[in-house]
Amino acid sequence: MRKVVGIGETILDILFKNNQPVAAVPGGSCFNSIISLGRTGIPTVFVGYTGDDKVGRDTASFLRDNGVSSEFFCLRQNEKSAVSLAFLDENGDADYMFYKSMPMAGEELPLPEMNSNDVMLFGSFYAASEGTRPQVSKLLNAANASGSIVYYDLNFRKSHAHELEELMPTLIDNFRKSTIVRGSADDFEVMYGERDARTIYRKHIKEYCDIFICTSGPGQITVCTPEKTMDFSVPQVKTVSTVGAGDNFNAGFVFSLIRDNVDSEALRGLSEEGWTRLVETGCAFASQVCQSQHNSISKEFAATQSL
Repeated sequence: MRKVVGIGETILDILFKNNQPVAAVPGGSCFNSIISLGRTGIPTVFVGYTGDDKVGRDTASFLRDNGVSSEFFCLRQNEKSAVSLAFLDENGDADYMFYKSMPMAGEELPLPEMNSNDVMLFGSFYAASEGTRPQVSKLLNAANASGSIVYYDLNFRKSHAHELEELMPTLIDNFRKSTIVRGSADDFEVMYGERDARTIYRKHIKEYCDIFICTSGPGQITVCTPEKTMDFSVPQVKTVSTVGAGDNFNAGFVFSLIRDNVDSEALRGLSEEGWTRLVETGCAFASQVCQSQHNSISKEFAATQSL
């Protein structure tokens, strides 16, 4: 079976509601996606590192307990595992405080082999930071050379807006080397002052990457390709937390790529019905997570998803 390789940071998310802690769960944008995919039974690998402390060791165990290979996940001595405080408002949206060091992976860390039509999943600041770029770039080049599908979740936040000019060449290189670019309207408002998906695709994405997915929280999802543009509505649910919503849209979308046997060639000529299946599965994963205090789909929900 095709495998999914994710690369990114890990962090212990401590969730607060009404200023009281209500949950503590291992997290990280790509990490959340990979945990959900591991629970569905898809072969998954997570590439990254953390501190060789209790949080880090628990995180490595969490990967293995959820069917994710930790062979390329390194525990480092003299490194503190990252922690975030997520304060949930009445809508389940989070305001974050982060306690972590600047990411520094280095290119010497081992990487898995990429094969044709495997899926590489990456994104966030980890994909553009100077300290982690050598490792990300090496895996990205291997994915491109092998014919893997590369799914890039931009996830660009206001906290890095002051670095945008410096990071832009790397962000564009990520666009260029990706099969699919996904971002939220919030991401592009920070980057370009734009929220309209069609405008963003035409002015900022199409030159580098053919396939673009723009999400906007509970608003519509827009998919842009050279041949067509499609809008999809998002199911409305009673939201507990939005912390892992986008990450699990990614997981559901990638799950559907493998379940429906959509490879690189099929993706280029996919029908509107095919796109609907991909997006609806992404929404189903995201909706399930929004109704809990967890960052990934439940094992019970994963058991209902058949390959």
